[in-house]
Amino acid sequence: MIRLNSRRVALARGVAVAAVVLGAGLARPVLAAETTAPVLGEVIVTAQKRAENINDVPESLTAISGDKLDAIRSSGGDIRVLSARVPSLVLESSFGRTFPRPYIRGLGNTDFDLNASQPVSFVYDDVVLENPILKGVPLFDIDQVEALRGPQGTLFGRNTPAGVLKFDSVKPSQTFGGYAEASYGTYGTTNLEGAVGGPIVADVLSGRFSALYQHRDNWIDNTFTHQNNATGGYDEYALRGQLMFAPTSQFNALANVHYFHLDGSPQIFRANIIQKGTSDFVPGFDVEKIAQDAQSRSFQKVEETGASLKMNYDFGGPVLTSVTGFEHVKVLSHGDIDGGFGAAFAPPSGPGLIPFPSESADGMPYHAQWSEELRLAGKHDALSYTVGAFYFFEDVKIDSFDYNTLAGGTQDGFAYQHQKTTSWALFGNADYKLTPQWTAGGGLRYSNDSKDFLAQRLVSPIGAPPTAVERANPTSDDVSFNVNTTYALTDDTNLYARIAKGYRAPSIQGRLLFGDTISVARKETLMSYETGFKADLFDKRARVDADVFYYKVDDMQLTAVGGGANFNQLINAKHAEGYGFEFDGEAEPIDHLIFTAGLSYNHTRIDDPNLTVQPCGGGCTVLDPAGALPGTVNINGNSLPNAPRWIANATASYSIPYGDGEFFVFTDWAYRSSINIFLYQSTEFTGQYLLEGGLRLGYRAAGGRWEAAVFGRNITNRIQLEGAIDFNNLTGFVNDPRTIGVEVKTKF
Repeated sequence: MIRLNSRRVALARGVAVAAVVLGAGLARPVLAAETTAPVLGEVIVTAQKRAENINDVPESLTAISGDKLDAIRSSGGDIRVLSARVPSLVLESSFGRTFPRPYIRGLGNTDFDLNASQPVSFVYDDVVLENPILKGVPLFDIDQVEALRGPQGTLFGRNTPAGVLKFDSVKPSQTFGGYAEASYGTYGTTNLEGAVGGPIVADVLSGRFSALYQHRDNWIDNTFTHQNNATGGYDEYALRGQLMFAPTSQFNALANVHYFHLDGSPQIFRANIIQKGTSDFVPGFDVEKIAQDAQSRSFQKVEETGASLKMNYDFGGPVLTSVTGFEHVKVLSHGDIDGGFGAAFAPPSGPGLIPFPSESADGMPYHAQWSEELRLAGKHDALSYTVGAFYFFEDVKIDSFDYNTLAGGTQDGFAYQHQKTTSWALFGNADYKLTPQWTAGGGLRYSNDSKDFLAQRLVSPIGAPPTAVERANPTSDDVSFNVNTTYALTDDTNLYARIAKGYRAPSIQGRLLFGDTISVARKETLMSYETGFKADLFDKRARVDADVFYYKVDDMQLTAVGGGANFNQLINAKHAEGYGFEFDGEAEPIDHLIFTAGLSYNHTRIDDPNLTVQPCGGGCTVLDPAGALPGTVNINGNSLPNAPRWIANATASYSIPYGDGEFFVFTDWAYRSSINIFLYQSTEFTGQYLLEGGLRLGYRAAGGRWEAAVFGRNITNRIQLEGAIDFNNLTGFVNDPRTIGVEVKTKF
């Protein structure tokens, strides 16, 4: 049993009181409202694989839908728009619009390998998306997004010790309807999307077809090649078709096929944009300019196809559900990694010091993922239960290339990886109503994982000989569990507590272009303790929930990225821990005015006195003490990378009735405090705070039949370092600048 020290207990008590006060403050204006003021609609979630009120779910989660989801997706935003819009959630990417790297409560993975394992799982229409490229599929025609914080090892399985992001698209129905939406903004940013659905055979067969097209012009000038609008653009489109077959009241089957295509720019790396000795940009930094010699060869192509079949059969109480999924994705991304031109030994070079050029590409020529879940859920008197089995298989091949920029981009390096993953699990979860007010529950899951991996370098960019075929065959099993209890203090207020164990299977890092060996990380386990409350206040005109948590990770998998050797390596930290609080609130104090607010505090710490890594190779100011081995630093006590202490978000929506419709204004704001980008601490590789805001102004006809609006994203034009490349120089990448546009939408 993990024992909290007095300081953490005091913090837990303090933040719990603060959350209650903040919740009451958020809702206080409602006291002056008329009794006829509208109530907030019920929020239904499926975090426990059954539909239920969010207040009845004994864990920390946030649901996003409606105006907020539409607003943050304005201007063609990819899945990273969710970053900091949810308490304790950060998303970033060194790959571009695909390959998002998620972090919940500070837990994530900075690895950029196409085979990287992440502790936050994505579940899209009930199908787990394991490969990080799959997680970059765009959001369109979405009914709701749910962010589940903390271990989800019982119902969702392995590789979920940090949490789950769950996406549910709008499903077919027997009611005809749909929508069409178009927007255009800065940099030629274009977004076209729509959906249509309804009955095909009355009461038996219905369908829905959804489509998305997104475009942005190249908007970044290359001052080295003197080419204006050289890069930064993209074209992508996605399609989804669904058929719902329900011949009887007992049986239904939902078939889903989908396709996604991206042709665009990779992440834009910018050489020496960080001023040495600070975390500021160098004087004269311009987000619309780069100076690169390999940019003309940079590109990113992704093509993803998939299908799923979900079947339900009602036995007159218990419901048997089968979810079969198949996913296939191909990707090739080629980038100028050093972010500049030339080299110190081959002038001219710049901007700043370019010790050596780096131009590389990574591709996934083959990928296939199969998954099957079979579960039985039901209710008998005071008992609700779910039992099931899960199977997962993935086959992936990865190619890594290096190019000699100084020789016109001729290929001078090649390595490959091939991995097959097999996983299966048995699980059960149950809730029992001990009294009308008190419910207790819990669950168990047994997981078994095995990987068959090989990798080899055939051509070295630095003249080293080919490697032998490197192999690894890690296997593991584990029992995850959760125990929870909920007490209804009143009809509208629930208190809950939850203890949960999460598990991440062993990981393999097999990038051999610059190294001669692969690395394997042992399995990771996490124990989490959480308590909180959820309440509807003032006749359901306000809703608040808050929690405090503590977790400890054993054998935490970490990625030592880059360093002077330009080589990624997996390591296990003996322990890591985190604690903090989270708050969500929503209120409609008067007619037509709605507020939401979110706040989280996350304190993370690596706890391993003997853990050392190699620091940067690009001249940064390292703040950690020297390690036992030459050229290393000790990272014990450091916070986890990309783990801000504070995240805050807020939205406000106000409408003014006019004619048969209304004028409206909607604003949303997201803040994250500073972050440590890598495992080691340095002055330069510290991301300062980031605050981004959005604004929408428009008119909406009665019933939402149509609307027209102007919008802005990142309206303060705050540009900040989001990440860095640490092996060569002070190279980094940044967030998107301000965009302004117009949007029209119609529903039918």
